[in-house]
Amino acid sequence: MSGLHPDCPIPTLIQLHQGSRLLEIHFDNQTECMLSCEFLRVYSPSAEVRGHGAGQEVLQLDKQDVNISAIEPVGRYAIKLIFDDGHDTGLYSWDYLYYLAQHYESLWQDYIAKLTMAGHTRKEPKHAIQH
Repeated sequence: MSGLHPDCPIPTLIQLHQGSRLLEIHFDNQTECMLSCEFLRVYSPSAEVRGHGAGQEVLQLDKQDVNISAIEPVGRYAIKLIFDDGHDTGLYSWDYLYYLAQHYESLWQDYIAKLTMAGHTRKEPKHAIQH
């Protein structure tokens, strides 16, 4: 089993770069990405973030300095990311990680737009990673 869908690419490398707050992922179809901890936190697949249905999403604010403190494997299909802000729910399946990698730019722009619509200004991270 590769993920939740049998044709989903499987990660061959998942490496956390805590200093830069980036998660490096290589998939078996040659796709490679670097996803920020902030991005992974605001797009957590947990019910706490996504809600229990359409329209119940909770906009995550002030996550620019969040880091991942641990990564736990979940079977052969997912990982659990434990963030240093206490968030530790939500399983990142291979399918979901691949989706995030493929749609990073549009998802990031969507997040920034939602912050703006909510009247919130995103602060630059203290560690100065540029997206």
